[in-house]
Amino acid sequence: MARKNDKAGFIRAAGGVVWRDRSRQELAVIARYRYGPDERSLPKGKLDKGESWEQAAIREVKEETGCLAEVGKFASLSHYWVKDRPKIVVFFDMVVVKEKSFRPSEEVRALKWMTPQKALERLTYEDERQVLRVCLNDGLGDD
Repeated sequence: MARKNDKAGFIRAAGGVVWRDRSRQELAVIARYRYGPDERSLPKGKLDKGESWEQAAIREVKEETGCLAEVGKFASLSHYWVKDRPKIVVFFDMVVVKEKSFRPSEEVRALKWMTPQKALERLTYEDERQVLRVCLNDGLGDD
């Protein structure tokens, strides 16, 4: 499927801090095949052509976890370079509304539900740990 990038050459991606339920006691952490056996990250992926950030976050969470989640508030963003192009990932605070059994895919080999503390210890990337800290410190999801 074609991916959409903006005219400035940015790679655009969206994802979520995906809470298993509104109690916010467990969140989704995934392991992908391509980055080694110890890599752990939040679900995320590139926008498809014509998708909004929110639509991409919902689709990517479903593809990578099997769960349907609703988008809440903007959580945070991360940015980094992929080869010679900047990549921006917009993260949303999300809550699962329909959980299905996880099945490994070509891209994701495992899904673990972790406490926020465990996720902070296990997430591979500092920028994603910071996204989670923002969610926890800002009290996102408390409406």
